[in-house]
Amino acid sequence: MIKNKKSAMSARLSEVIIHGMQEKKGNEIVRLDLRNIRSSVSDYFVICHADSATQVNALARSVEEEVFKALHQEPWRKEGLEHGEWILLDFVDVVVHIFKTDKRKFYGIEELWGDAELEYYQSA
Repeated sequence: MIKNKKSAMSARLSEVIIHGMQEKKGNEIVRLDLRNIRSSVSDYFVICHADSATQVNALARSVEEEVFKALHQEPWRKEGLEHGEWILLDFVDVVVHIFKTDKRKFYGIEELWGDAELEYYQSA
């Protein structure tokens, strides 16, 4: 029962994060479901990219604002805000990766977690 509640909460968190990305036109939004991978560090990764550092930062702000509005949560940890090339927002059960386009291609997070179930989303 507790595991199902936690799973439902992390799924809801990931949906709010996706909405925040859609609000600022994140490109190629994808949610990786890591719950069935034994070595995973969280339940989900949510990934998108943008063509400029300005938009990468705007996406991160939008995600934070939407999550706080809906769930009154703040990220446990934030990385990369100063450069705007790869911002990581760690909500523990859901980790957000917002890349500048070339960095996303270079790091290939989706390929690294190839066993995860992928779900793609359109921008609003």
